Amino acid sequence: MSRCQTLLALIGAAGLLLAGATGPLGSAEQRCFCRVTGYLDDCTCDVETIDTFNNNKLFPKLNKLLESDYFRHYKVNLKKPCPFWNDSSHCGIRDCAVKPCPFNEVPGGIESASYKYSEEASSHVGECEEAKRLGAVDESLSEETQRDMLRWTQHEDSSDSFCEADDIQSPDAEYVDLLLNPERYTGYKGPEAWKIWNSIYEENCFKPQTIKRPLNPLVSGKGDNDGNAFYKWLEGLCVEKRAFYKLISGLHASINIHLSARYLLQDTWSETKWGHNINEFQHRFDEVLTKGEGPKRLKNLYFLYLIELRAMSKVLPFFERPGFQLFTGNEKRDTETKSQLLEILHLIKSFPLHFDENSFFAGNKREAAKLKEEFRLHFRNISRIMDCVGCLKCRLWGKLQTQGLGTALKILFSQKLIENMPASGPSYGFQLTRQEIVSFFNAFGRISTSVRELENFKNLLRHM
Repeated sequence: MSRCQTLLALIGAAGLLLAGATGPLGSAEQRCFCRVTGYLDDCTCDVETIDTFNNNKLFPKLNKLLESDYFRHYKVNLKKPCPFWNDSSHCGIRDCAVKPCPFNEVPGGIESASYKYSEEASSHVGECEEAKRLGAVDESLSEETQRDMLRWTQHEDSSDSFCEADDIQSPDAEYVDLLLNPERYTGYKGPEAWKIWNSIYEENCFKPQTIKRPLNPLVSGKGDNDGNAFYKWLEGLCVEKRAFYKLISGLHASINIHLSARYLLQDTWSETKWGHNINEFQHRFDEVLTKGEGPKRLKNLYFLYLIELRAMSKVLPFFERPGFQLFTGNEKRDTETKSQLLEILHLIKSFPLHFDENSFFAGNKREAAKLKEEFRLHFRNISRIMDCVGCLKCRLWGKLQTQGLGTALKILFSQKLIENMPASGPSYGFQLTRQEIVSFFNAFGRISTSVRELENFKNLLRHM
């Protein structure tokens, strides 16, 4: 038994159930992070390598990129009804509200070319949109261009998507400035929030009803409190289904870190103060307080990080093409933004211990294809559940992060299509919409921020 295991066994035996308790049996920092170290399951990478790479190299550059006009504006429909249960209520808490962008504050290039990313595509699609607006057939478009546009339209509903994307042409879809609507604690909690996560875990993570999830707040006194049966079941799954659960758990952990790091600490007539809430963090991740679940959640966050990092490295050829633009209408800034993006992707490419996705969907081709489709449909269903979130700000960031993770999965499972892309001109085998690009990078930005915030919480707990 390691020193860490011995220490935590003593803590558990002593029953230190008060948040922030310290003493000879272990510090608050150790109870949250003692087991969050070393190699990750199903990976060849360790936590320490990720921390060093992310916190010292990647996080500052990625954070700066996400402040650019292209990446801070995200179009979303927050008015779609919940497709699974009748619930038209919305959170009335002030901090749940989302402030959409006034039309005149959205960069013109983004609004007029919301899903185009190359000069050639922008030109062709623009001509078609104008013809459609005038209700006429534009005879000036060549047959080849018309065929190109048909392929482009078909792509929007293609079967490679892991998410049900919003119709950005809907009158209910609005642009949101993500920097002005940050993800943070809003006060949205309790049974309504639990219902969302319960639907995700219980109905979409390949789990039979007979297996009880540990610490399920909606199953009072009946959950698998020690987690033994649950984790025995999880370890018996194929690597793909086990990875699916870990991705969802990692996303859940990341969101909880954001809420703990940007918590409303003070709200008076003279000052509104947001900051780190150590007790909230301990409540969600302390090994004793969570009966061993907290460190598992944090390790799943690192697994999610590796998956999205790998997708970033795989998609580099798509963005390297000369005709690709991050189009906002400001040529100088667009060039600078693309340069920043490529610098980040080359940095990610240099990461020494990337996740190897080749173990996914291997073996019998027919069975692998069936499993991949099941995997895709389960995740697509989760993206639809986001329209059931009552807090609009939580719905915004939930939709963005599920679409971002769905885009990462799409990239990972499109390797041959990416490899066969032409060096110039449109690529019809593999495409990314502007919505997918913005959500993908912002979603990874959230995961990167979570990893960085863990270092902040370590320091805060160390000095309690």
